[in-house]
Amino acid sequence: MSIRRPTNGPEKAVADWWRTDIIDMTPGEIGYYGYPIEDLIGNVSFTQMIWLMTQGSLPSPEKAKLLDAALMSAVDHGPQAPSIAIARMAATCGVGLNNAMASAVNVLGDVHGGAGEQAMALYQMIDDIAKNDGVDVVVATQKGLEKQRELFGKFIPGFGHRFHPVDPRAPRLMAVVEGTKTDGVVEGRYLAIAQQVELQLEQEKGKKIPMNIDGATAVIYAELGVAPELARGLFCLSRSVGILAHAWEQTQQGGRNKGPIPRDLLWTYDGPAKRSVPDSD
Repeated sequence: MSIRRPTNGPEKAVADWWRTDIIDMTPGEIGYYGYPIEDLIGNVSFTQMIWLMTQGSLPSPEKAKLLDAALMSAVDHGPQAPSIAIARMAATCGVGLNNAMASAVNVLGDVHGGAGEQAMALYQMIDDIAKNDGVDVVVATQKGLEKQRELFGKFIPGFGHRFHPVDPRAPRLMAVVEGTKTDGVVEGRYLAIAQQVELQLEQEKGKKIPMNIDGATAVIYAELGVAPELARGLFCLSRSVGILAHAWEQTQQGGRNKGPIPRDLLWTYDGPAKRSVPDSD
């Protein structure tokens, strides 16, 4: 693929206003990281394209399969998830799908949507401790959990679930990672760290605190070498599929101004008792 660029003068200054390695384009030609679009279409999956756009290269089929598992596992968690509920509520307000989706994605922050990134940061901190202190994964995990609590409090991201006694997505994802480790696709270092975190939490609490979807996808993204911040973006991309599906379904169902609770279930009022407005004299 040969795309011509201005080499000097005012045209070059304009061309250099934005600089990117991602896309090269001229009338009639489009290329992503050097691959002509016509060669990608029909030969590269959407998951492979996500990898190309965020990593700059095409993944092996095995790594693409692992990324695909992480992306598809987190697409939806029902209207009890704030992002999904907001998408449906926005749809009943008469806005378009893009508005409903934007409203939903905008609540994917540190509390709802950020635990995967936080779990990755924890795994990487433990891995750094193991390397820098020359200790095994058991000791590194002990130190990492202590540091995590010192910095962020008692909450350990990626473990336990407010709804599921065992998150059904996590064991299946870990089985997929185990398979890729056996095949030599990934090293399995972060898998071992996550499993050790789960074990030590069980020893501390006297009961199992199972890994959840965030802890499991964090293992996959860490094994694939994805940056934690980008992992949150990938989660947003994944959850957007469920957001779209629910917004579309609600649009088809109809309904107007459907709030978060039924109309006959009102909130608790804790303010002052009924009182009179003072005279203005």
